[in-house]
Amino acid sequence: MEAQARGLLETEPLQGRDEDTVASADFPSMLSEEEKEELKAELAQLEDEITTLRQVLSAKERHLVEIKQKLGMNLMNELKQNFSRSWHDVQTTTAYKKTHETLSHAGQKATAAFSNVGTAISKKFGDMRNSPTFKSFEERVETTVTSLKTKVGGTNHGGGSFEEVLSSTAHASAQSSAGGPRRAEGEELQC
Repeated sequence: MEAQARGLLETEPLQGRDEDTVASADFPSMLSEEEKEELKAELAQLEDEITTLRQVLSAKERHLVEIKQKLGMNLMNELKQNFSRSWHDVQTTTAYKKTHETLSHAGQKATAAFSNVGTAISKKFGDMRNSPTFKSFEERVETTVTSLKTKVGGTNHGGGSFEEVLSSTAHASAQSSAGGPRRAEGEELQC
């Protein structure tokens, strides 16, 4: 008897043979006629309540759809609202805040590093432009451009600074590509 009582009080899930025992048990024979009638009445009442709840739920769902249609709400709007709500929830998490703070700090450091590199490159170009090698190169370009202008028929024989020479060359190039002076069909190009 003690072993039977202990078996009834066990909290472990039923095993295969236990399920077979429960399935083969004859519960209706264990109940009195009065208990059977009470259970049948309770079963009928539960089935009626479930049917009523399903009907109420269906009516409420139809009413919900009608209200949403009147408000102009559709599936896309609901998805947007859900996404916005979810995104807000994500942004309020500690993990997101820490990650955002870390990436923001890293971005600030990267910006500062790029700024320093840009400053260093600008300084290096400035130093290079003032170097004797660049000055010599600048003079050679000026001489070459002046020589070419003289050969092509330019009127400016005075030379000029490197910037002036580059500017006049760019201006001449822009005029020729934009339909500057054209030669007649029969006229040949003289060099």
